[in-house]
Amino acid sequence: MQSFKILKVWYLLFSIAILHACGGQGADGNLPIVGEKEIVSIEKDGKTVTDTIYHKIPAFRFVDQDSVWISNDDVADKIYLADFFFTRCPTICPLLAKNMLTIAKEFENEERLMILSHTIDAKHDTPAVLKDYAVKLGAPSNWHFLNGPQDAVYHIAGKEGYFSYAEENPDIPGGFDHSGAFTLVDTKGHVRGVYDGTREDEAKKAIEDIRKLLAQF
Repeated sequence: MQSFKILKVWYLLFSIAILHACGGQGADGNLPIVGEKEIVSIEKDGKTVTDTIYHKIPAFRFVDQDSVWISNDDVADKIYLADFFFTRCPTICPLLAKNMLTIAKEFENEERLMILSHTIDAKHDTPAVLKDYAVKLGAPSNWHFLNGPQDAVYHIAGKEGYFSYAEENPDIPGGFDHSGAFTLVDTKGHVRGVYDGTREDEAKKAIEDIRKLLAQF
C-alpha cells in the first residue's frame, strides 16, 4: 500500500513537471489548455471543417460551507482554482491551506475568481464543520469549501476532471489519501495549469497564471 502511494505521488509530481515543461506558454504567450484533445470534423456553412475538442471539467453540484449549492453554472463566467482536502487531515492539508490562503487573499476583491476546495471526508465535513474550518482559517468570501457524494468527488478529482486524485485509505494517517494539486480552470471549464500546492513557489506561479487569464477577459 505504501509503495502504491509513493507511485501516485511520483506520478502527480511527474505530471506537474511535464505540464510546466510542455506548455508554460503557448506561441501567443497564453497558457496552454491541459489534457487530451480530439480533432473532429463538423459541417459549417455547408463545408466540412475541423474543430478541436479539449478536456473539460465534468458537470458537478456540491454544497459549500454556507449550505449554498455550487455547480458548473456558478463558475461558468469565472476563473477558478480547485483542490482537495479534509478538515482532520494530519499531513499536507495545513500546508495546502496556507498556500491557498495566500492566493485567496491576493484575489479577495476579484469577483472573476473563485476557489473551490473539495472535502474528501463527506460524512465528517458537514457544511457546519466546513464553516468553522473556514472561519478559523480566515478564508475570504471567494473561497468555497465543498461537500458532495464521495463517489462524485473522487471521480472529479481524477483524470476525468482536475488531474488530481483522492481516495479513502484506512492504512494511512487520517484515513484518506489525496494529492496536493491546485488546478486552474478557465471560464470554459478547460484546465490551464496544475501546481504542487505544498510549495510556495508553485503558489506564486499560480498567482502569475491567474493574472494572465484575468487579462484575457
